[in-house]
Amino acid sequence: MKAIKANVTKGFEVGSRLIASDNSGAKIVRLVSVKLGKARKRKRQTAGVGDVITVSVKTGIASMKKKLFTAVIIRQKKSYKRSDGTRIKFEDNACVILKSEEGDPKGTTVKGPVAREIVDRFPKIGKISSIVV
Repeated sequence: MKAIKANVTKGFEVGSRLIASDNSGAKIVRLVSVKLGKARKRKRQTAGVGDVITVSVKTGIASMKKKLFTAVIIRQKKSYKRSDGTRIKFEDNACVILKSEEGDPKGTTVKGPVAREIVDRFPKIGKISSIVV
């Protein structure tokens, strides 16, 4: 994993719901925790585009429901600033479920656009995505 070259505003906190934007079988997931996340005392952990998170599947196929998976956030509604000064935001909040910690996606395709920062950090997600913004 490479570092992200953007000042990503954290748009999610623990308990947020996201769309699983791949064909792994999950539809809606809930953010449980942030890998390598930090928070002050009595404050919730936050996450943004490119962060690796732990999610619980809320809706989807029966074999995946109520189970924990690792995922990476690929889109967020809250705008964030890139290193060239442009601001970017998406229409929805979405993630891709991972098979392993190295960044292997569980599904074979990604629906919708993917942020360029994700393709730089996780090249295997970039290979299965159709649109990179």
